[in-house]
Amino acid sequence: MTEGEIGWVTAIIVGLVAGWMADKFMHTHLPFGWAAVGMSGAFILNAIAEKAGYHWGGWLTYLLLGFFGACMLLIPLRLYMVRTRLPKTPDEW
Repeated sequence: MTEGEIGWVTAIIVGLVAGWMADKFMHTHLPFGWAAVGMSGAFILNAIAEKAGYHWGGWLTYLLLGFFGACMLLIPLRLYMVRTRLPKTPDEW
């Protein structure tokens, strides 16, 4: 991202916020896994956007791409959690 680059500290903070937002949106309820997922998603999707020729700048774009990247990383985890949970008995409804 050549235009309006953000620093490392800002990238980490925005990645954490993006991971937290994705965790709440996807209902995964990870204790602190959302931090790593948010930073990873932000890094991966921003790298893909830069390689594709999109040079957006600023923390808001980094946040949006981080949110979507984190959601993409959380989809397999969410599917696994839903498909492997134990069924509830009618008494627990």
